[in-house]
Amino acid sequence: LARAADWQREVYDLVARAQAAGRAALVPGVDLAAVDAAARGVIADAGHGDLFLHGLGHGVGLEIHEAPGIGQAATGTLACGAAVTVEPGVYFSGRGGVRIEDTLVVRERGPELLTLTDKTLTVV
Repeated sequence: LARAADWQREVYDLVARAQAAGRAALVPGVDLAAVDAAARGVIADAGHGDLFLHGLGHGVGLEIHEAPGIGQAATGTLACGAAVTVEPGVYFSGRGGVRIEDTLVVRERGPELLTLTDKTLTVV
């Protein structure tokens, strides 16, 4: 029976917390860099900020990677109705990593989740 190592479970839980923080930050008018910072801060506070190597997310429309880019250097604000991804990750060289991704639509009453997949850690 397969079992995830303790470090793998810890990293999964960390990325899940960061992803939840990024999702919660999706409100109309928020600075794009602030959305990234909400998730990135969770990972940095755990001592792994240098292992989150990419932006938090991007817009989704006719193409899978569209504006707005949600990252540390992003400028601009998030528009109501924007479809975006929130996909933080932590990657250990030579060991593996975790990325958890959702696609959401920014709404006045909170983000609308479009990806209805189970986020429970599954070991196969």
